[in-house]
Amino acid sequence: QVQLVESGGGLVQAGGSLRLSCAASGRTFSNYAMAWFRQAPGNERESVAAISWSGGSTYYVDSVKGRFTISRDNAKNTVYLQMNSLKPEDTAVYYCAAAVSTSLVPRRYDYWGQGTQVTVSS
Repeated sequence: QVQLVESGGGLVQAGGSLRLSCAASGRTFSNYAMAWFRQAPGNERESVAAISWSGGSTYYVDSVKGRFTISRDNAKNTVYLQMNSLKPEDTAVYYCAAAVSTSLVPRRYDYWGQGTQVTVSS
């Protein structure tokens, strides 16, 4: 089992920045690829970014490319999502997840956090 706890969400004005963190415990963190997903009210869960177990490969959905950066610190068992130039359409609950292989497909992830709310005001 891998336990994941997100933090760092909040309310920010459009154009602002937030940094989300996801702390992992349980099995060896560096064995897992990590990803961030988000879900807005009435919408399906969508992928945001993913990072390989080593941090050497990263993937982003087009809507966040150039604005969001995913990173990880295996010594701290933590994955991050730096979000810049935030837009109202980024408003959602953000979830981190762990999987044995890197993917942007939610169903391939075995472990999920409880989520953290990000609200971007216009």
